[in-house]
Amino acid sequence: MDPLERLIAIEDIKQLKARYFRAVDTKDAALLRSVFTADATADYRGAATDPRSGVNAIPGNTEAVVIGAEAIVAGVMTSVASLTTVHHGHIPEITVVSDSEANGIIPMVDRLTMPADSPIAALDGWGHYHETYRKEGDGWKIARLRLSRLRVDVTMAD
Repeated sequence: MDPLERLIAIEDIKQLKARYFRAVDTKDAALLRSVFTADATADYRGAATDPRSGVNAIPGNTEAVVIGAEAIVAGVMTSVASLTTVHHGHIPEITVVSDSEANGIIPMVDRLTMPADSPIAALDGWGHYHETYRKEGDGWKIARLRLSRLRVDVTMAD
């Protein structure tokens, strides 16, 4: 892969991750499905747990590795259905391994606002997405995703 092709791949992967964030925040299941390979895995274990209190603000798909794009999308859509979310990814480190494989670490921050009847008002999180990408016929896709948190702040409802 020449340097220009590598830069184009990196930009395509940045756009892919931006679509992921937008799909989650707008609850667009079709768009979210489009960013994953059919055999993708997503590991959100511990991603919504406050290390100080041990409270998991979003139980369910934050307790196991999820296998397959359909299962990932279903789990994410269920988890965020009643939430207002805002996700940001910044300054990605993307390494193109070959014409069809790349790895990335993407620093992130998010704000999840819970429904009014929840004992938790909000979750603010900081961490990194660790991902593997695969280029398919219709472009780059996320093949493996792991969200690790450096900090989670849970705001309890009054």
